[in-house]
Amino acid sequence: MSAPISHIIFDVDGLLLDTERLYTQITQDIVSKYGKNFTWAIKSRQMGKKETEASKIIIDELELPLTVEEYLALAHKEQEVLFPKVDFMPGAEKLVRHFHKHNIPIAIATGSSQHLMDLKTRNHKDFFSLFLHSVVSTDDPEVKHGKPAPDIFIICAKRFKENPIPEKVLVFEDAPNGVDAAHAAGMRCVWVPHDEQDRNTHKDKCSLVLDSLEHFVPEHYGLPPFDFL
Repeated sequence: MSAPISHIIFDVDGLLLDTERLYTQITQDIVSKYGKNFTWAIKSRQMGKKETEASKIIIDELELPLTVEEYLALAHKEQEVLFPKVDFMPGAEKLVRHFHKHNIPIAIATGSSQHLMDLKTRNHKDFFSLFLHSVVSTDDPEVKHGKPAPDIFIICAKRFKENPIPEKVLVFEDAPNGVDAAHAAGMRCVWVPHDEQDRNTHKDKCSLVLDSLEHFVPEHYGLPPFDFL
């Protein structure tokens, strides 16, 4: 029998916030200047990774005549405009506020940089204040390897004051790299893949696959049920 879930870790991009759509738009804008197309096959490989690692995948795959620094400078220019306007993914706000209301310890583990996190969360400060801590792997010196390595989730769990064992941590992810990382960390994972993603690739590495966070049933994991008034 599985250990009861006591702590929860969330990814951010494409799971809590609708930023993956914006990342795709920005990336296509950049690569189209060089006659290239940003495909799902490329995107699925770089989702969840540290910012520099994700950029290098795009540059190498599409043979762009750019350094990582040059690419990021172009991306950041558009991100500064678009990211502060980003909204929640369906079901995200309700689920997070539910866990917080019932004193379930929650944290964030993202491949983003702190600067980009600040942009994305600028208009959602109240919501993100509900999390006990955030591991922002691009800028966190403890995270030596980004997703799909387990480092980010192991470190995130360790920073809960209770330091829960992996079996008691539930991870919510949208990216295949994130599912791999949670699995490698020995944690159960709820996967909310994007429409373009082949669900057969990682269904054996997660405990549940959902179309949306709206469909999560907390009591299936021994967590408090939603209050229906």
